[in-house]
Amino acid sequence: MLHSSPDDTLFHELALTLLPGIGPQLTRQLMSYGGSAKNVLMMPPGKLRRIPGVGEATVKALTGPEREKAFRKAEADLKKAEKDGVEILFYTSKRFPSRLKLIPDAPAILYYKGTADLNAPKSVALVGTRKNTDYGREQTERIVRGLVPHRPLVVSGLAYGIDIIAHRAALQEGLETVGVMATGLDRIYPHTHQKTAEKMREQGGLLTEFPFGTPPDRYNFPARNRIIAGLSDGTVVVEAAIKGGALITAELALSYDRDVLAVPGNLGSEASAGCNALIKSNKAAMYTEPLDLEQLLNWDAALHQSGKFRAVPSYSADDFTPEEFAIVTVLAAAPGRELHMDDIAWQAQLAIYAVASLLLGLEFRGVVRAMPGKKFALV
Repeated sequence: MLHSSPDDTLFHELALTLLPGIGPQLTRQLMSYGGSAKNVLMMPPGKLRRIPGVGEATVKALTGPEREKAFRKAEADLKKAEKDGVEILFYTSKRFPSRLKLIPDAPAILYYKGTADLNAPKSVALVGTRKNTDYGREQTERIVRGLVPHRPLVVSGLAYGIDIIAHRAALQEGLETVGVMATGLDRIYPHTHQKTAEKMREQGGLLTEFPFGTPPDRYNFPARNRIIAGLSDGTVVVEAAIKGGALITAELALSYDRDVLAVPGNLGSEASAGCNALIKSNKAAMYTEPLDLEQLLNWDAALHQSGKFRAVPSYSADDFTPEEFAIVTVLAAAPGRELHMDDIAWQAQLAIYAVASLLLGLEFRGVVRAMPGKKFALV
C-alpha cells in the first residue's frame, strides 16, 4: 500500500530517491514523464518500459520488494528529519538552491540543517588541500576577511586543511558558512570537526545529498565536490597539489560555466602546484586581492536578485502564462547557451510533454529559437 499523510508528496519523493539504481538523472527523467513521484511509484510496468532510459532493473526496483523497503526507509527518515530539525529538499522544491538547478548533474534531493539561505544573493566556495601550509592558512583567512563587505555564503567541504580553515574563518568574521558533506547529516566526518559543525548549524548550515547513516565512502567525495561547485557563483582554490579533490572541484566549476580563481604559490611548493597549473593554463584567474574576485564575479553589478538569476529585462511575466514564463526564465538564466528540452523541463519543473508544446508556441511567437538536437535558446 502506498503511504498517505500530510507529508504524502515528500514521502514519495524521498522514497523514489532511495530506490537502488535510480540516480538523480533517472529520477528527473521519470518525473518528467510521471509528473509526480507518487505517479511514478504507481506506474504499471508496461508504461514504465516505454520511458527512455528505463530498463528491467529499474522496473523491478519501482514495482518489486525494493519499493517497499524504500517506503519503510522514507518513513523512518522523515521521522528522524522532523526530530532532528533537518529539512529535506526535493529538486522541485522552491527552497532547493536555484544555482544547483542550473547544473546538469544536480542531486535530486538534499538534506539540510542550518539557518543560512541556500539561495543567498552571493555565494563563494573556498577549497584546497587537506595538507595545508602556514601560507595556505594565512591566505584563506585573508580571503575570508576580504569577503566581509559582501556578506556572501561561504561554501566548503568540512574536510581537513583549507576547508575547515575557511569555515572557521567565516564563523570568526560573522559570515554564514555551509559545509557540503560526503556522509549523512548524522555522520560528521571527520569527527574532530564536530564542534565547528555545531557552530555552523547556527551560523550557516550542513548540507548533503546522502541519506541518514551514509558512511564516508571514498566515492562520495567527488560527488560531494560537484555540489560545492554548483552551489557557488565562483570557486577559489587556495592551495592544491597537482592532483586531488580541490582540482576536481575547480574542473567541475569550469564545466558549469562558473568562475574559478587560484592563489599563486612558490614554484617549488607541492601544495601550490595545482593552483599554479590552473593559472598557467588560463583555467583560473589569479587571486591576489578582493578586487580580483569582485571584478570576476561582477558582484558590484548586482547580477543576482533575491538569490535567483534575473530574467532578461525585455521580458515581462505579464506577457506569458506562468508555465511559459518559467521556461523564459530558465533560458534567460543561461545567456548565450543552448539548453536541451529535458534540461528546460527539469529546471522549469514542468512535464516534458507540456514543455514541448510550450516551446513550440514560444517559437511561433518569436521568443525562442530551436536548434538541432532538441536544443533551444532565447531569440
